Amino acid sequence: MEPTQSTNPQRRKANWRLLLQILGMGALILILQIPIEMIGSIVWERDDTRRQAVNEVAEKWGRAQRAVGPFLLVPYLYWDDHIDDEKKLTKVERTGVATFLPRDLQVSGSLDSEVRYRGIFETPVYHSRLRFEGSFDRPSFGEWGIDLKEILWGRAEAVFEIGDVRAVQSASALRWGEAEIDFAPGAGMRGGGGGGVHAGVPLDGGEASYPFSTELELNGSSLIRFAPTGRQTEVRLSSNWPHPSFQGAWLPTEREVREDGFEAVWRVPHLGRNYPQRWHNGTRANVIGQSEFGVDLFSPVDAYRQTERSLKYQLLFLVLTFTTIWLLEVLIGARVHWVQYGLIGLAMCVFYLLELSIAEHFGFGAAYAIASTAVVVLIASYARVVLASSQRAGVLGVVVAGLYGCLYVLIQLQDYALLVGSLSLFVVLSIIMYATRRVDWSVVGTGVGAAGEKEPTGAA
Repeated sequence: MEPTQSTNPQRRKANWRLLLQILGMGALILILQIPIEMIGSIVWERDDTRRQAVNEVAEKWGRAQRAVGPFLLVPYLYWDDHIDDEKKLTKVERTGVATFLPRDLQVSGSLDSEVRYRGIFETPVYHSRLRFEGSFDRPSFGEWGIDLKEILWGRAEAVFEIGDVRAVQSASALRWGEAEIDFAPGAGMRGGGGGGVHAGVPLDGGEASYPFSTELELNGSSLIRFAPTGRQTEVRLSSNWPHPSFQGAWLPTEREVREDGFEAVWRVPHLGRNYPQRWHNGTRANVIGQSEFGVDLFSPVDAYRQTERSLKYQLLFLVLTFTTIWLLEVLIGARVHWVQYGLIGLAMCVFYLLELSIAEHFGFGAAYAIASTAVVVLIASYARVVLASSQRAGVLGVVVAGLYGCLYVLIQLQDYALLVGSLSLFVVLSIIMYATRRVDWSVVGTGVGAAGEKEPTGAA
């Protein structure tokens, strides 16, 4: 009578060997996370170096810009209670500032972009020409109960907030009604530590409305932002940058993106924002900032972002590659040493370092092709000796090449990455289940095949 599986020492030994193989592969994959983490640190360090280089260019050319306004500021006097040192209640004269926004605002401009370099790192910069025009209604203080005699009409200001005032190349005189007024530096009574320009404007003529217009030329980098300060705001922007990324609280109502640039139009009514047409306390800087919109000069291929995304799939790559090698052991009786597993795993880790270093000089697409081809050829050549067969090495090479091909698709198709990844995993699992459908796992490693035959001895 033959012994059962539970009493057969050879089968028990084979089962333990199978378990140890699986646990050993898991432990090796965990150990390989050490070089992966080191490579990840290099990616982040290089990205930080790039940011520093970009900031150096921006410091000299112009930072990300915002051109917000105009705001019409009118100071007024009011009396406030004050307790003096003798604890007597007295009235103290103070000055408040009321802010008024335009009835209508039209902004039209162009961004002439180019790429500047600091070493091997590049950053998009631009020179903008912006024309602001519109009109203000005559300021009304009636609802606040402020006496008209206390309003300091002669000290009224029109203020534009500018993100980086150092990058202002020119500002034409503010045309205010029939008058032309030169700008002075600073945000005037808006204050708050922000930069800008301001001009004193006449309001003592009793006009019902005050049309205005001016032109600004600003240097900037990476992005530009506007705010819907008009009751009805329209911004028209054109540029020679072919990769715009429209951002902010509103997207363009019209846009056309071409290979030689883009054109975009925003139309924003005041009902969509979270602040009124006028107020007499504070600057409302936070809510105005939340309403800003504009465009980023987006770089479609960021080597650091793409490399970081590819690193997210490294664990799956190692598992599938090691599983393929292990199945070749099971199906054809080959024997692969743990050191050989480790060297193949290290080759896959080096892929990410090659990908990043080459991408810094030749672009991500070329870098990915070169790095993946080099690693696939290396693994297939090594496996030809380890598995003692060109056919077996070819199978492993095809699997690894398929993994890198699938990874490239996942990186490029961000919106469909989950769908493509899920379908790919399903296909891989189906192939594994089909290839091992006749394997008798209870006799794997005992020298007996799936049909009860003695397996041929595989070459080490």
